[in-house]
Amino acid sequence: MPYDTLGNLPESVRNVLPKHAQEIYRAAFNHAWDTYQNRADRRSDASQEETAHKVAWAAVKQHYEKRGDDWHKKP
Repeated sequence: MPYDTLGNLPESVRNVLPKHAQEIYRAAFNHAWDTYQNRADRRSDASQEETAHKVAWAAVKQHYEKRGDDWHKKP
């Protein structure tokens, strides 16, 4: 289920990530959702949704890092 708005993201994402990071998460999730529709396209038996969440977090971690309880943009 792709996310239409930032408000539709899981609470665990909305409550911890800054707005820009949420935008990255949403875009990456939606792209991965479309890309990994077929099980053959995934490297494991993970569900389409699980794979999309993993891709989204990886995208966020390319631009942000967690320091303590907060996420900060990488220099």
